[in-house]
Formats: sequence, C-alpha cells, structure tokens
Amino acid sequence: MKKIIVLLLIASAFSCKNTQLAKSKDNSDPTKYMNLITESDLKTMLYVVASDEMEGRETGSKGQKKAGVYMIEQYKNNGISFPKGATDYYQHIPAAYLNKKYNENLSDSENIWAYIEGSEKPDEVLVISAHYDHVGIKNGEVFNGADDDGSGTVAVMEIAKAFAKAKKDGHGPKRSILFLHVTGEEHGLHGSRFYSENPLFPIANTISDINIDMIGRRDVEHAKTNNYVYVIGADRLSTDLHNAVVAQNEKYTKLDLDFKFNDPKDPNHFYERSDHYNFAKFGIPAVFLFNGVHEDYHGKGDEPQKIEYDALTKRAQLAFVIAWDLANRENRPVVDKK
Repeated sequence: MKKIIVLLLIASAFSCKNTQLAKSKDNSDPTKYMNLITESDLKTMLYVVASDEMEGRETGSKGQKKAGVYMIEQYKNNGISFPKGATDYYQHIPAAYLNKKYNENLSDSENIWAYIEGSEKPDEVLVISAHYDHVGIKNGEVFNGADDDGSGTVAVMEIAKAFAKAKKDGHGPKRSILFLHVTGEEHGLHGSRFYSENPLFPIANTISDINIDMIGRRDVEHAKTNNYVYVIGADRLSTDLHNAVVAQNEKYTKLDLDFKFNDPKDPNHFYERSDHYNFAKFGIPAVFLFNGVHEDYHGKGDEPQKIEYDALTKRAQLAFVIAWDLANRENRPVVDKK
C-alpha cells in the first residue's frame, strides 16, 4: 500500500510539473492567441466604428458617445470588465477641463477603459492606447476616420479579446493590462493628458504604453508594399522596450520596421503628436505604431473600404506580441535614458 501511495505521489508531482511547464510554454509563445486577431473581426468592428451613424466621432458629440457604447458592448461580450478601482467603463472628463484647451465644444467627454488583471504582478500595469475621436462633420459631410483612428480603436479591442481568451485558458498576463481609448486627441491629446494627470493606477506602477494611431493604410513612401510599420519612440527612454519591439517582430510578424520618424530631428515631430507622448513625458517608456500620412488623412475619403485589412491585422498582431512580452517578462523595461 505504501509503495502504491508513493508512486501516486510521484505521478501527481510529475503531472503538476508538466502542467506548470505547459503553462510556462504557452506564456512564452503567443502564436495561438496572436492568430485570434483576424481580418474579419477587425473589419466587422471598423465598419461600425467608422460608419456615418457615428457622425465622425467629434469629441463630446452624440456620435462619439454612440461609438463608445458600441465599444463597451464588445468588451462585455468578450468578458472583459472595467478596471479595478473604477465604477464603470468611463473615465469622465469635465467640459471645464476640455474648454481650457479648446473652445469648439462646451460638452464633456470620456476616456473608455477596460482591464485584465495580472496573475503574478497585478500592481504593475501595461497600457495599450488608441484615440477613438475624430473630426466630426464638416460642411454637412461626415468624416469617418477609418484609419485615424478607427484602425487603432478596433486593434485595441481585438488585442484585448486575445488576452481575454488566453486568461480563460489559464495563460493570462502576469502583469495587468489597461486598454485605454482616449478622447480629444484631435484637439491636442486631451484625453491622454487627462489620464496621465489623473491616473487610475500610479504612474510609478505603469511599466509602458503601446500606442496605436493609424495602422490600416500605407503612405507614398511604401507604395509597393504594406508589409511595414513606422516605430516611433521605443528607444527614447528605454533600450529594453526598443529591443522588445525588434525581437517580437523578428519572431512572429516580420514586418519592415521603419524608424524614419523616430529621428529626434524629424520635422514632422510625430513623437510629440500622439497620445503616447503624455505617458513618455512622465518617464514611462512608450512606443507609437503608425502607417504614415496618406492622401485621405483628415479627409472625407478616410473610409473603411479603403483600409488594407491584411496590413491592419499584421500590425495589430505586432502590438499584441509586444504587449505579451512586456506583460509576461520577468522584469519591467528599464528606463535608461533621459
């Protein structure tokens, strides 16, 4: 009998060890969950977010708020809750705050957030951000902003879905992830500024920001291929973050990483022109993924039928695998630059 018990204990220990190894292996290889990010899902959501029904998603408008309700429905459908410490999916921004920055709208607005709690280091938080506002209606015509930044908006939702599935399978991120859709970007990065000045989680506990702003088209410099993405800012504060971007792309997505706009002397100053900047100025390592400016930038022609969904999918997958690495690695990215 004793011999049988000993054998059972050995078998049980061996089984537990194998289970732990399997979980560890799954947390080191994001391929299964990366492939849950699909062209069809991104297209379905983008045709809603960038529809005339959303009236161009002007900051504080009924159309933007309607888009926000749709986005929250997607999070609920995927079993993803609002953040710990919040009362709902909204970070409300008072009109008084917005009116200090611009005078085009006397209405309030909201950032939208969703959250997956980490399994081992829940107090450390990775932010994945995109702005969901656009420029609204001009001269009676709706400017739908499919690329700017409907593409980033649906990418963040799809990335969240993939992480939720991983968690359901027992392979959730070790660190917590905040999926942050910010408002007021088109008027001066106001939503991300408000969050950085009124963070739900301490800035000191925020390990990095992955910001996605326009990843569904191509620019004239890449007329012959869409298998690229501009990477901006990853090395400005952290060598670790830059190395993570390069390594994860080399392993899984194999896009051409274009660092042209990462040059501090770049006359376009894209580093200062999207929402990651409000994290970086507080010393949080941040990377901005971007497809560059095209002929429909801020134009009537930025429509969902012009999106290259294969490119959108691959770039969203890159953001996902970068996030997977940052959320699961042993140590957070080191800030080694001013």
